[in-house]
Amino acid sequence: MAEAERIIGTPDTPEETGTEPEGAEAAVPEPDRPRGKRRVLVLFAVALFAYALDIISKTLVVTKLENHAPVRVLGDWLTLHAIRNSGAAFSFGEAYTVIFTVIAAAVIVVIIRLARKLYSAPWAVALGLLLGGALGNLTDRIFRSPGIFEGAVVDFISPKHFAVFNLADSAIVCGGILVVLLSFRGLDPDGTVHRD
Repeated sequence: MAEAERIIGTPDTPEETGTEPEGAEAAVPEPDRPRGKRRVLVLFAVALFAYALDIISKTLVVTKLENHAPVRVLGDWLTLHAIRNSGAAFSFGEAYTVIFTVIAAAVIVVIIRLARKLYSAPWAVALGLLLGGALGNLTDRIFRSPGIFEGAVVDFISPKHFAVFNLADSAIVCGGILVVLLSFRGLDPDGTVHRD
């Protein structure tokens, strides 16, 4: 006798009925795979190092270089020349000091929140550089004249035919370049690798 036809709408497999065949173990969701140690300490160590270098260098510049003639390091190609910059990195957008201050604060908050799922050492270094640089320039904007959230950043590194910048700017640029490179390689902050 031919096999009875399946009545439309009735399940014929265990997956469709929601029941497991006898003897089958209940499906248990797999726990999250360990990704190794979090790299939060690396992030904050790099950030602290970049921040300390920036603050120390600016303190020395204000004390020794401000209101003095530029100091030649490599002839005309590189000089140390203290200026006050109310704009963004490399003296751009000087009319938007408050906006850049808010952006810097937002970047810091985002990086700190991202630290909770950080398992990649290269990402920790990149985010640490961004955090340290953002903190360095934000400190200037809060505590330097002309006022809170409108302070002018101290810049002093002056290559020939280029804008004047500081170590915080350098840390931000280096961190940003590293983020781009890691993204191109498919490495995520949580330590996983994707191939798109």
